[in-house]
Amino acid sequence: MGHVIVDGGRIAAVRPGPPPADEPGRRVDVTGCLVTPGLVNTHHHLYQWAYRGLAVDATLFEWLVQLYPAWARMDADVVYAAATAGLARLALTGCTLSTDHHYVFPAGVGDLLSATVSAATEVGLRFHPTRGSMDRGESDGGLPPDTIVEDTGSALAATAAAIEKFHDPAPDAMVRVGVAPCSPFSVSTGLLRGAADLAREYGVRLHTHLAETLDEERQCLDEHGCTPVEYLERLGWLGSDVWLAHTVHLSAANVTRLADTGTGSAHCPSSNGRLGSGVSPVCELLAAGVPVGLGVDGPASNEDGGLVTELRQAVLAARGRGGPTALGVREALRMATLGGARCLGRDTELGSLEVGKLADIAVWRLDGLDHGDIADPVAALVLGPPPPVDTLLVGGRPVVSGGTLRTVSTVDAGRRLRVQARRMREAGR
Repeated sequence: MGHVIVDGGRIAAVRPGPPPADEPGRRVDVTGCLVTPGLVNTHHHLYQWAYRGLAVDATLFEWLVQLYPAWARMDADVVYAAATAGLARLALTGCTLSTDHHYVFPAGVGDLLSATVSAATEVGLRFHPTRGSMDRGESDGGLPPDTIVEDTGSALAATAAAIEKFHDPAPDAMVRVGVAPCSPFSVSTGLLRGAADLAREYGVRLHTHLAETLDEERQCLDEHGCTPVEYLERLGWLGSDVWLAHTVHLSAANVTRLADTGTGSAHCPSSNGRLGSGVSPVCELLAAGVPVGLGVDGPASNEDGGLVTELRQAVLAARGRGGPTALGVREALRMATLGGARCLGRDTELGSLEVGKLADIAVWRLDGLDHGDIADPVAALVLGPPPPVDTLLVGGRPVVSGGTLRTVSTVDAGRRLRVQARRMREAGR
């Protein structure tokens, strides 16, 4: 038993036992609950909440080819609806800080990045959107159709504009922006170099998909004569201001280079399993000292869309690969909290229950049928059925209380999403 005191949006005390009887302020009784730092989602594609259940038996490249035409029809209305629903789902599964990697920008459809920021503001989560980009279409040997790629200069200019509009470097920032060209198979060498230069000029973080599939590795070897990690290193990408999504297919030398440069990894076990991409060598990455966080990835390749389920998936995937001691339940929780904060450069501000850190806190109810009297509450959270979130605080502000999302109506969000998703499907017929 213990208690946490919050004052002015920050953690003022973490102590064993009940709080003093004369402690001022409002009390929240969390008897029967587990209190953790809020979970940090290090990789996501919020717009994909409107495109779930498609290409369910496809490889990554097959899945992309089937979905690119549908994404080419998206507009600000569907992105806003999908982002609101997706962020609501994240809040109800313990997430207080989420990234978003949006890289499809059809012409003339409204400000898609603003739509996601508006949704995050309304739901009340901390948000780290990344302005993605693609400039390598089919005619240049890339995977996406030419109709949904940008030219290099326009992509970089739009990314700079997004940073100037939304990025807040303050320690308690609710919105920060990253630079995130999509992937080596959809982005030119020039855009990758330009993106790295731009991110360093503005002092923001860099992100991309990397080493997700063997198809990607074969293409990189054929075109550049090196692995994806070696290719990024040639372009000046690796560094402590970079985190990479997936990192499934890594050699021992690749792991060492990520560790030596402080480059982080967003582990997305459910999505990697759904697409049959493989299992990231998480234990080797952690042992080498690589910052590793957990990511949901897009709901079109992880229809669950929640974050707490990724803790269990991470443990099972690691143990399936490396045996029963490969990854402990507390290591999985650490990846989902402090590990994710490290990837995003916010580990001095959040990710642990420490005095002075931001009061981003999740309270999990464990006294119901699914978890009552389980011996280890962390095992209940990680290995048991996903427990309900009783309370979720972001900077001390209640986003969830009494198990209910207090910022937006989930009924309205679900209704809006259904309308927009149906409109997108009908437009493709």
